[in-house]
Amino acid sequence: MKVETLLPLGKVDPGLRAPDKPLDLHSVAHDAQIVEKLGYDGLMTEETKDDPFVIMALAAQATKTLNIGTAVAIAFPRSPTNMALSAWTIQKLSHGRFTLGLGPQVRAHIERRYGMQAHPAGPWMREYIQAVRAVWDCWQNGVPLKFEGEYYRMDLMVPLFNPGPLENPNIPIHVAAVNPVMCKVAGEVADGIRPHPVCTPSYIEQVMLPAVREGAEKSGRSLNNFSVSMKPLVAAAPDEEQLQPKIRDARARIAFYASTPAYVGAFEHLGLQDLVAEAKLLSRAQRWEDLPALISDEVLDQFAVIGTYDKVGRKLVERFGKVVTNSEFSIPVRNDMEFDALAQLVHDIKADSEAAARSTILGQNA
Repeated sequence: MKVETLLPLGKVDPGLRAPDKPLDLHSVAHDAQIVEKLGYDGLMTEETKDDPFVIMALAAQATKTLNIGTAVAIAFPRSPTNMALSAWTIQKLSHGRFTLGLGPQVRAHIERRYGMQAHPAGPWMREYIQAVRAVWDCWQNGVPLKFEGEYYRMDLMVPLFNPGPLENPNIPIHVAAVNPVMCKVAGEVADGIRPHPVCTPSYIEQVMLPAVREGAEKSGRSLNNFSVSMKPLVAAAPDEEQLQPKIRDARARIAFYASTPAYVGAFEHLGLQDLVAEAKLLSRAQRWEDLPALISDEVLDQFAVIGTYDKVGRKLVERFGKVVTNSEFSIPVRNDMEFDALAQLVHDIKADSEAAARSTILGQNA
């Protein structure tokens, strides 16, 4: 299992609240160099308040060996050609270290935040990825651009707008997924999935991966290099006293996820239908402060990895080592002691979990 992290370094998930401070773009290069020095395999960034491709450009320029990627960039508001160009540019800048992580977004955001017409996410994402790859094929191999689908039709690429081939043209595409439909799409056309933090190991193993295999079989693809990349829900601190606020934040996040329709399947998989119903009622009444009380210690332990710094690394491996290939995790780094603690955590995770999932869970050699 590879170890990756998310920008900003040491990000603390704030429960139901928005982040108190925006990412300091001027610190990205420095933080990326710290991540590289710590021994991480990669550095990922999400699309919330800043353009992820700008952040990745800053990280790529400042590092030499660190893999970089989006976790995730929202696909549908960008045309396939726009997305293809952004990824091509970062791949060129990083000399082949980039992974394009794509996410769909729910109907309300597509229609009301982006002002677009929404379509069924699974078929749309399948065609979107195919269209992006058609553009790349045109640029790399000189194949005339001629893509005709239900959502996209593209047949024009003049020399002025053709950036030409790359030395490292094979850009992996990973898809954010929770439900089996999107997992099947990923198995058909993508190089990996990104399970949401609400996805438990049993849900990944019993629901998501079978759908990935089904998609791969449908399209006749091998899963030999398929990735399962995840940022698990973690509550970690140097000691038990400082761990308690992180546990409260984890309860709040789990309760919020339980109230969100997109994640219902992950809860129902564990027989938590009643919890979902209660969480929905509270969210509709906007009683956000009452949501965390719904999460018992048993439910908390099912969804979150909890521990002090000296234990949480091995707990992560024990829980996810056989169902994910890449894990994203970090703690705050404000002094030498925290730097050493994180370096040890990275070492522990990498030492205990070298590629455990590839032969046992994904069944890629079958």
